[in-house]
Amino acid sequence: MLSKRPLEGIRVCDFSWVGAGPYTTRLLAEYGAEVIRLETKTRPEILRLTGPYKDGIPGIERSGYYSNRNPNKKSIDINMKHPKARNLVIKLIKVSDIVINNFTLGTMEKWNLGYEDVKKIKPDIIYVTMPTQGSTGPHRDFMGFGATMSALVGINYLTGFPDKEPFGTGTNYPDHVPNPAHTAFAITAALWYRRKTGQGQLIEVAQTETALAVLPTATMTYAANGTILERMGTRDLNAAPHGVYATQGRSRWIAIAVFNDDEWERLKNVMGNPTWADSEMYITLAGRLANQDELDRMMEAWTQQHEAYQLMELLVKAGVRAGVVQNSKDLLEDPHLHERGYWIYLNHPMMRRHVYNNSPVRLTRTPAQISAPAPLLGEHTDEVLREILGFKEQEIIGLREEKVIG
Repeated sequence: MLSKRPLEGIRVCDFSWVGAGPYTTRLLAEYGAEVIRLETKTRPEILRLTGPYKDGIPGIERSGYYSNRNPNKKSIDINMKHPKARNLVIKLIKVSDIVINNFTLGTMEKWNLGYEDVKKIKPDIIYVTMPTQGSTGPHRDFMGFGATMSALVGINYLTGFPDKEPFGTGTNYPDHVPNPAHTAFAITAALWYRRKTGQGQLIEVAQTETALAVLPTATMTYAANGTILERMGTRDLNAAPHGVYATQGRSRWIAIAVFNDDEWERLKNVMGNPTWADSEMYITLAGRLANQDELDRMMEAWTQQHEAYQLMELLVKAGVRAGVVQNSKDLLEDPHLHERGYWIYLNHPMMRRHVYNNSPVRLTRTPAQISAPAPLLGEHTDEVLREILGFKEQEIIGLREEKVIG
């Protein structure tokens, strides 16, 4: 019998929006935390206004981007500009364990909801703030998104081809990986500390610094040798061939990586041991690294004769590292991902049957669960006020008439 999820009983007062914050609270929600999003129709969450939209029809309840970041959560519609909003938030904070925001530094303080204020309301609160570049330093007041952070910390500089401009990863990488991962880890550590000591604490996540933490090779190369790593396209310092090669069909490629001479022999066997592959230029890894331009041309002349998936199967069976460059359609139809239950479908009130990616982490006793679609804006306002904060029906009506809530 499965145990209850590890974060059941933990309540999150979630002011975060757009990227790293909502992805962090999604992770918490997957493991049982009750995440209550504070939103407002007067200034909707940016991702609610960002495509792709279901069926191509724009609307604040039709964004697949927003939907992916926010399953398992509740949403209340509260107008923080109203004088009575803060008192309502105070009531919610008193029954919460975590307060999180990723606003520009100083926004929460304008509402008198900075850490020092909130600590007086709930002394053992775990308070998470995610300023782009931290709360100190000359850039403390700068705001930013994943795309600008990728440029600022050097990810873009290393992404692309040597003779072309940097072009980044194609996604807001810091928002999806290092920032939420570091933040969620810090939150669980703080929860453990509070369980042992009864004390809460402030967690500050400087998002550019967590993004920078994924680039140790580049920074250490310069620190140790004074060498600035440059863009290498799809190549690697320690493998050749190492790249993406065209195959049969329109816009179909395969990635192949060979790290040693044994793997090269395996690849040669799959290729039928062509004469060119036995050239002195390619006998050793050092030789292949020194002659990659010509090697890549010969490789692609061969891969273009094959269908991508069939070639991948031949190479993998022979012990050569290879993978088809899959597009979104390929991924949604991938039989391996389907067998593992990676894609799940939930019924959203507006978008109907809608796809979500399941947690990639599998715990045998306390697995992550995605059981509810992303909330409509303000969908749970009455429920939270009535069932969690104890408001009477007439009080809720009054707050709505005064436009404190939507």
